[in-house]
Amino acid sequence: MNPALITQLPDFNDEILSTQPLPRAETIPSTWYTDPRFFELEKDCIFGITWQFVCHETQVQQPGQHVVTTIADNPILVIRGKDNILRAFYNVCRHRGGPLAVCNGKTEHHVLQCHYHGWTYLLDGQLRGVPDFDRVELFDKKDYGLIPVNVEVWEGLVFVHLGKNPPPMLTYYDGIIQRIAPMKLHTKKFFKRVTYNVRCNWKVYADNYLEGYHLPFVHPELTKMLDYQQYVTEAFRWYSLQHSPFSGADNVYTKGDGMAFYYFVFPNFMMNILPGRVQTNLIVPVTHDTTSVVFDYLYDDITSPQALKVIEEDMAYAHSIQLEDIEICEHVQRGLRSRAYHRGRFSVKREEGVYHFQNLLKETYRSA
Repeated sequence: MNPALITQLPDFNDEILSTQPLPRAETIPSTWYTDPRFFELEKDCIFGITWQFVCHETQVQQPGQHVVTTIADNPILVIRGKDNILRAFYNVCRHRGGPLAVCNGKTEHHVLQCHYHGWTYLLDGQLRGVPDFDRVELFDKKDYGLIPVNVEVWEGLVFVHLGKNPPPMLTYYDGIIQRIAPMKLHTKKFFKRVTYNVRCNWKVYADNYLEGYHLPFVHPELTKMLDYQQYVTEAFRWYSLQHSPFSGADNVYTKGDGMAFYYFVFPNFMMNILPGRVQTNLIVPVTHDTTSVVFDYLYDDITSPQALKVIEEDMAYAHSIQLEDIEICEHVQRGLRSRAYHRGRFSVKREEGVYHFQNLLKETYRSA
């Protein structure tokens, strides 16, 4: 991380980085959403040091199956080895930086081959083949294996961490499984991934997810489905939970009973847990004012005709909600760029999740 960058950041001082009790707190400054230098800072001090979601375990179930992603501008490859061990590597050949894989898939012959000059690696990362290198001196293939990345599976979900000694996953996720019981995560099956591109800073999208304050105004149909008067937010060390009973009316998920759980795990992972279905959302910063949001749909049953009908209805309903969120988030990004806005205040009743997230941001920024 460039120390000079930190000294140049606007609205980055002890007063703004300090935290106040919720009734007296102000929101973070608009510059934190609009200045591209904050985006550069966050690559290192947020996304480079936290567990980042990649895929569902069933997508890398067989030897040779792999998934590619990018984290903090680093290309990453997750792959199942011949020994059935799941590993992650930087998707970067040690020769001249070429890619080992350019899309998700399954390798042939249980090797990875660079798409640039053909260097080949075993699935455990060892360098095996180096074409036309017979005259190179002082070269040992053992010194040029792929660089490994930490990988861990939690409840069937695959995460990676770019740091050297990451905390265990349960540091961030402890207590979730017990809270949602008898609903389960590990039994869910991956059905489909849908990605949306949004013209806003990633933190705008996170803020929006973290409160039900906007539901009556942006999502009237969702407000009818949930019992809004019993919509509650709880904050824990690294995650917050919004939960609500259903309103009692029949809907695509239930005959009126049950609970909806909306988890946000710092800094950018969400789980929408409803009866029979889990929707994971990953907020992926692209630039300082553009974001991709990746939705994975997981269900108990993904094969029966009755289940497929419910899935179709669920995905159509979720798509309509997402379009509403995209529209308001893009409006907010424009408002944050305007001369009219710098900092705001929180609703104590409705915005504890946003307050919690922004305090974690400040804590992470202070560590920089």
